[in-house]
Amino acid sequence: MELFAVLNASPDSLNTDSIVTGVESAVARARKVLAEGADGLDLGGQGSTDAATVVGWETEWQRLAEIVPALAQLGVPLSVDTWRPQVARRSIEAGATMLNAADGMQTDQMWKVAAEFDVPIVLPFLSGPNPREMQHVLADPIDTLIDFFDARLKDADRFAMRHRCIIDPGTGFAPSNWAWADRYRYQKIVYGNLDQLRRWDLPLYIALPWKDTPQHWELTEIVLRQQPEFGRVHYPDQVRALEHRLGLM
Repeated sequence: MELFAVLNASPDSLNTDSIVTGVESAVARARKVLAEGADGLDLGGQGSTDAATVVGWETEWQRLAEIVPALAQLGVPLSVDTWRPQVARRSIEAGATMLNAADGMQTDQMWKVAAEFDVPIVLPFLSGPNPREMQHVLADPIDTLIDFFDARLKDADRFAMRHRCIIDPGTGFAPSNWAWADRYRYQKIVYGNLDQLRRWDLPLYIALPWKDTPQHWELTEIVLRQQPEFGRVHYPDQVRALEHRLGLM
């Protein structure tokens, strides 16, 4: 499994270890996580949680403008995590190699950017127009995911980009206003049925849990045993150690 380690150029990430404040700290974190087993980097400039302050796309890009080319020089895959086509375009022009589409590719503008540059697209499930307005339904989550991806892949076909899509069940966006027991149950159902998301014969990308609790590690193990092609991580060394213990290395 290829691991993409998280770098957050926004100041309000829930995981403070992932926050970078400029080129120097971004490169330092990048080198650290790559040494710990990451294969690539996932960089964002706008937080997607309820706790994050939403800024304009200009401010989001300002946070990334110097960091993207500096990380691109490291010569590893670099995804930009954004729901704004203006930021996606500028990031790819500056050296990003993948689009982590935080809007779930629900606008033609994002498809146009991805198609113009012919980059891989991490396509996450969203139950709203963006991560800030999610409206998850706990019942029958797999059917809901399948319907969403069927619709998005029809959009991809209009731009001849289906082959570039990577399926993300979107569990990293689970609503923060849910009780943890409900979030845990929801994620366990989704992770236990990842095989159903292989019906399109496309790679899988999973935002792996990062909190250190028995239930979070249980969820991580469920994912790793199904060997998705990609994982998004905050602590790659911990995930690599679990892979080793499970005999998956």
